[in-house]
Amino acid sequence: MEILRRSGLPVAGQHAVVLGRSDIVGKPVAMLLLHANATVTVCHSKTVDIGRYTRDADILVAAIGKPALIRGDFIKPGATVIDVGMNRLATAAEVETVYGPGSPRLAALSKGSVLVGDVHPLEVGEQAGAYTPVPGGVGPLTIAMLMSNTIDAAERHLGLAAHSTSC
Repeated sequence: MEILRRSGLPVAGQHAVVLGRSDIVGKPVAMLLLHANATVTVCHSKTVDIGRYTRDADILVAAIGKPALIRGDFIKPGATVIDVGMNRLATAAEVETVYGPGSPRLAALSKGSVLVGDVHPLEVGEQAGAYTPVPGGVGPLTIAMLMSNTIDAAERHLGLAAHSTSC
């Protein structure tokens, strides 16, 4: 929600599709979007024809746990795509399936694995109006928001005025 707010992207009246129903990401994000007056559809691993829903989304939040599942043709042109997925590719074949043969990402395998989200990183840019990549999107903001919330809690505990959330 902070990404949407800080980017000035509208939420009220938008159709948001949340991929994933976990108690940690999917359900809370769906409720936050509802409270911001979005119309929300929740899809999950048992949803038949996920693309039918994602192609209609103004806002797509991918947190389903399947590497590069969401391809370019699953995304409505101009949609906002927030990739929360954290998947590790551990073999050269997996990396090449996502990034193509001879990709520079193959070098990262020397460290053990390559991080990729639930959205195909090469195809999303052709369709999305805004996109949070993995790595580098939601993860760093999550850390910043945890710090901000910790400071807020400490200030409340001490009876001080809460600081502004300007991470």
